[in-house]
Amino acid sequence: MTSDSRGDYQELVDEISELLGAPATLENRDFELIAFGAYDSEGDLDASALDPVRARSILTRRSTPAVRAWFEGFGITRATRPVRIPPTPEAGVHRGRICLPVRHRGVALGYVWLLDTDPGPTARQLTAAMAVTTRIGALLADEARHGADIGRELRAVLTAERGWQRDMAVAELRAVLGPRADVPHTVVCVAPWPSADPDDTPSVRTVPGATALCTVPWGAAGRALALLVRLRSVDVPAPALAAAGRLLERAGGLAGDAAPAPAAGVAAARTGLAELGTAWREARAAARAALAEARFAPVAEWASIGPYRLLTALPAAVARDPAARALLSPAHRELARTAEVYLDRAGQAGRTAAELGIHRQTLYYRLSRVEQLTGLDLDDGEDRLLLHMALKAHRL
Repeated sequence: MTSDSRGDYQELVDEISELLGAPATLENRDFELIAFGAYDSEGDLDASALDPVRARSILTRRSTPAVRAWFEGFGITRATRPVRIPPTPEAGVHRGRICLPVRHRGVALGYVWLLDTDPGPTARQLTAAMAVTTRIGALLADEARHGADIGRELRAVLTAERGWQRDMAVAELRAVLGPRADVPHTVVCVAPWPSADPDDTPSVRTVPGATALCTVPWGAAGRALALLVRLRSVDVPAPALAAAGRLLERAGGLAGDAAPAPAAGVAAARTGLAELGTAWREARAAARAALAEARFAPVAEWASIGPYRLLTALPAAVARDPAARALLSPAHRELARTAEVYLDRAGQAGRTAAELGIHRQTLYYRLSRVEQLTGLDLDDGEDRLLLHMALKAHRL
């Protein structure tokens, strides 16, 4: 969402709040908060108005799937007129609601919410407020089309071959973004994204600082989410880290209990789009490192992943060195773990044995078995380096 459009939404929500004499909130059709008004006829918003559902919506900028399903059960996705929803304390809804559906050309794009009161708004007031929702619907539709265009342009850059194809894609993205193309930015990768359904892809306007968002292939059949994020400066990655956390929360809500937990990677910051392809490789690499190493999860920055900056650049066939093939078979999983911990601890037997909870003699026996399986000499620095790289690459 651009700063101009955010201001437009706020002005329209404030207009509805003034018309109805009550604070209103605007959410998109995924129940993600866009704007809220704090109008109150006595000057201060009554704390009792903030029941758990409303408070969570304002503080986290979205509602839970259970709350969404409960409200949709009142037919708001099909409604063309205001819908009154009674209070239901057991659902966390202590105050009744009036929902004003926001539609454009017959399609529900969002909802304006206000707390119901006695006697509440008149029919004339609600009619006037619905006229404002028509303007909101047109704005949402226009922004959705514009956002989809930017998403397509971003995907074209991230999936293009290096050379003239990528240069052309970058030029087209720069043309769409205009002045926004030259501000500091970075790229975020969230993978694996748990749904291939386009309706489960977040709207770019619900992620603070987001300029463009799209899904791209990840692995054999998976998807990753790519996000271009504006920064205040190349030295302040906080907006990208916050956006990554927001997207991981959304991904967690979509993933089932048996699905692998996604992770996020954040590229180094840059100004301009010339190195966007490189930034995407960095974000992917950081996400892979976070998936491979729990100490990096759930959000890893490219600058923080150490040797994985090199390992993630290796083709998979190269990373699978023949010397480690036998050791990395399922039958020798414990030996491989022993070797990795030993190398992580710089070959210090005492620290390794303590971490593994084994006697030193047991450690020495296991290390001799590692040498037999690999043909490598663990007293040789280059052999150690080769085995360490192979073990780390195997995690990827």
